[in-house]
Amino acid sequence: MKLITAIIREYQLDQVRESLISAGITRITVTRVSGHGNQVRKQVYRGKEIVPNLTPKMRVEVAVNEEYAELTINAIIKAAKSHNGHEGEVGDGKIFVTPLEQCIRIRTEERGSDAI
Repeated sequence: MKLITAIIREYQLDQVRESLISAGITRITVTRVSGHGNQVRKQVYRGKEIVPNLTPKMRVEVAVNEEYAELTINAIIKAAKSHNGHEGEVGDGKIFVTPLEQCIRIRTEERGSDAI
């Protein structure tokens, strides 16, 4: 089992969600987050150019069985990557894949792959 966590631009959430649904992945968790990475968004405040400390993003979490990990990753990349050639753009986001030791469905107490 894997926990796939993607940090994406706010306006790309619907695209990512639709891409995951098209790939057969329907169970996701979404959270509004703020962070600081390579993306720099300058703003003008009272005539001075400033760089805000944190940029608003969306965090999408998907728990999947091993055989769905690459499918999920590819669906997220396809939807979240800027269509600026093959490179994408700074700020497109990140995907983290971590091992998921245990998953338990509270209602039925199922554990492991069956609970996902």
